[in-house]
Amino acid sequence: MPAPRPDWLDLVREPTLEPDLPICDPHHHLWTHPENRYMAAELHADLTSGHNVVFTVFVERTCGYRPVGPEAFRPVGENRCVEEATGEAPDSKIALAAGIVGFADLSLGDRVRPVLEAHLEASGRFRGIRHACSWDPSPAIRNAHTNPPPRLYLDAAFRKGFAHLAPLGLSFDAWLYHPQIPELTDLARAFPDTALVLDHVGGPLGIGPYAGQRETVVPEWKAAIDALALCPNVCVKLGGLVMPANGFRWHKQPEPPGSERLAGVLEPYFHYCIERFGPDRCMFESNFPVDKVSCSYNVLWNAFKRLASGFSTEEKTALFHDTAARFYRL
Repeated sequence: MPAPRPDWLDLVREPTLEPDLPICDPHHHLWTHPENRYMAAELHADLTSGHNVVFTVFVERTCGYRPVGPEAFRPVGENRCVEEATGEAPDSKIALAAGIVGFADLSLGDRVRPVLEAHLEASGRFRGIRHACSWDPSPAIRNAHTNPPPRLYLDAAFRKGFAHLAPLGLSFDAWLYHPQIPELTDLARAFPDTALVLDHVGGPLGIGPYAGQRETVVPEWKAAIDALALCPNVCVKLGGLVMPANGFRWHKQPEPPGSERLAGVLEPYFHYCIERFGPDRCMFESNFPVDKVSCSYNVLWNAFKRLASGFSTEEKTALFHDTAARFYRL
């Protein structure tokens, strides 16, 4: 994964649009990669770059796993890592990682129940599980860090584990690529009482065999979104589209995109999701620091505000704050 380049990002600076609009950022990570550290100080610097962020939600990324003990329980250590890290952030009115989405191997089936209970015991902020299934047969596509097999969300053992989420009051984050969206739709239909959220508008790919194929990819993605949107237990995160895998190659340009340019490229995807799901099931997300490889935090949220400029005050409140706050019980 390419590391963000601060000097390159500084080539484009903008005044903040609608600086008083409350924001709940429902998707960011923390990590200590040697060449790409992103912990509380780095997160706080982005959150205070102009926009009125009041809540954030941390989403799993192998941060602070327990180094010893049973393998299945090691991800529980992420809760403590996040709470300790955010507790060290500068004084702020922002509720950093007010919700925590962790990892548990749901393919353990019924054996995952004590792991989920350990997560809940470890942190009062714990809200749900993300078990990524992003997988593609092409060697040019990087599969998820969880090393998923093909068709994970259709697997019987995985579904036995998944069945324990709703009884424990937990939600599910789904990270996949666009050809896999029908697998999530099948899962959502099978578990109508479980709250699910589709990360990164379903990961429309633009590299490897999908490079230069938007005329094929976008209609396939739209058809899959149409079917998924019929599941009332599913929400969607509007973001994660400036990663290298999406194929826009922002990180390869002489300078980063401004918010107007970003909004123009993102609009067909985001507005389609809002049209199909409605603002009360859509939430803007930063996906930082992953998306920071392509643009700054301030520019990204300016782009989101440009995209939402035609919506009512009530709809904008849902898109920027209320949908996320409700979904993650903040």
